[in-house]
Amino acid sequence: MDTTAYLTRLGLPSLLGAPPSAENLRALHTAHVERVPYEALEIWLGRRTTVDPEESAARILKGRGGYCYHLNGAFSALLRSLGYDVTRHVGGVQMRHSEPGITGNHLVLTARGLPSDDNPGGEWMVDVGLGDALHEPLPLVEGTYRQGPFTYGLRRSEVAPGGWRLDHDPSGSFLGMDFALDPAEMSAFADMHEHLTTSPESGFVRVAVVQRRDAYGVDCLRGLSLTRYGNTSLSVTLDSARDYFAALNDVFGLPLDDVSAQEKDALWSKVHAAQEAWLAARAS
Repeated sequence: MDTTAYLTRLGLPSLLGAPPSAENLRALHTAHVERVPYEALEIWLGRRTTVDPEESAARILKGRGGYCYHLNGAFSALLRSLGYDVTRHVGGVQMRHSEPGITGNHLVLTARGLPSDDNPGGEWMVDVGLGDALHEPLPLVEGTYRQGPFTYGLRRSEVAPGGWRLDHDPSGSFLGMDFALDPAEMSAFADMHEHLTTSPESGFVRVAVVQRRDAYGVDCLRGLSLTRYGNTSLSVTLDSARDYFAALNDVFGLPLDDVSAQEKDALWSKVHAAQEAWLAARAS
């Protein structure tokens, strides 16, 4: 992995060679969620991906993003290259109307040995792959945490012995996420990645989702519905391919330079058809 290029992508080339610290971890985390969008457009482009962190990092360096396995996988590799003590864990995101569990549908990270004034123990929950959730890492300490307009809770998990539970803000896209503390290899997520990227039951397959968090809120594109949550509220429907690709570029930092004109036409056709089908189903 090209650590220098990755830091440049995050706008933090000065951190090359900087010692690991809570302050630097926070800077890396916030830059990542602000500059590298949460997206699964490769599915809609008909491109296969793996959970290999170096593959994910290479795609990020080309101006793209990914979802949790890609984003946290690549970020963990970056942190390790910078000398951070980082561990990967199997987690489970709980959607609305579902039960909590360690389903493996999420990869979460912890970092240790980084004491700060607000976290003397120096252990942190690190997650740049939750879409509309964390902006900064959280102290791995039970409590309630405010980040911009959103409030999160961190407590001991009731489904993962010794593990942790993140309770999302009530306005968020999911209820919460549990994770076990046992270290995990990336291979632990391969089967679920296959399911999430190919199954008709997968939310990523049903809806083309793009999200980007910043200090003041989150931008979310679901199909052709663009919504801003947080400091301001805004919701519009993108009615043309021109508006759709302009939003990807201007709002989410996704110029799609790696996508041909023919692929863009096919992507627009698929997303537009899915939106029309959703509208028809809602009307009936």
